[in-house]
Amino acid sequence: MSSLENFKSGLILIPTPIEESLPLEPVALELLKDVAADPESLILVEELKVARIRWLRWGLPREAIERFIPFNEHTEGKNVATPIPEILNRLKSGARAVLMSDGGLPAFCDPGMKLVDACHSAGVRVTASPFPHSVSLALALSGLDHRSFFFAGFLPASGEERKRELDQIHQRQKQTIVLMDTPYRLKALLQSLAESPFKNRKTFLAVELNSPRESLHRGKPAEILSSLGGVEKAEFVVVIGA
Repeated sequence: MSSLENFKSGLILIPTPIEESLPLEPVALELLKDVAADPESLILVEELKVARIRWLRWGLPREAIERFIPFNEHTEGKNVATPIPEILNRLKSGARAVLMSDGGLPAFCDPGMKLVDACHSAGVRVTASPFPHSVSLALALSGLDHRSFFFAGFLPASGEERKRELDQIHQRQKQTIVLMDTPYRLKALLQSLAESPFKNRKTFLAVELNSPRESLHRGKPAEILSSLGGVEKAEFVVVIGA
């Protein structure tokens, strides 16, 4: 996604360099400048001190630091200044929020997962600035508990073999599961899931991540399949909740 028009509402994950001396990805930097200039936007950060240092190193406006809202494992209680329900109310009213961790991909195996989950449940759009690893990004955007997950990768192309493989995965694996396949087997895979032991599991589909055509879907496999409409071929990642 290169246009900031794709980032005007909802919750936006901002991946940041793990090494703090490295520069921020250009689209993310442009987006944060836009957020800094918009007083209605929320800026959620993991730790205030770390976020301040990085923010200034990236040359972003100093005055926006006053709007930083800490969001981490210590800020989930009822006494937090901006708890998840309040954030959701702001987002549903048309505001946007950016979420940054101290380094890396926010909402990937960290407390941001709960906020992403709440956004999906409330019908609030979630997306991310560019990130080069589709599996990690799909997990972060899913909001599903992925503190432990199994990467099942590509399933067999044959319908019967795929069915047997899904049955075996269901028997062996109890954690969150990640599946991929070639773009033209998107609907075939969802149909197989809808007819498998996973048919009632909460499932997440990420289509064309980080592109203008990006779309995210959560629900049971059959529900997701019906929501795709005329989409027949697309790059995708499927996440099946535990």
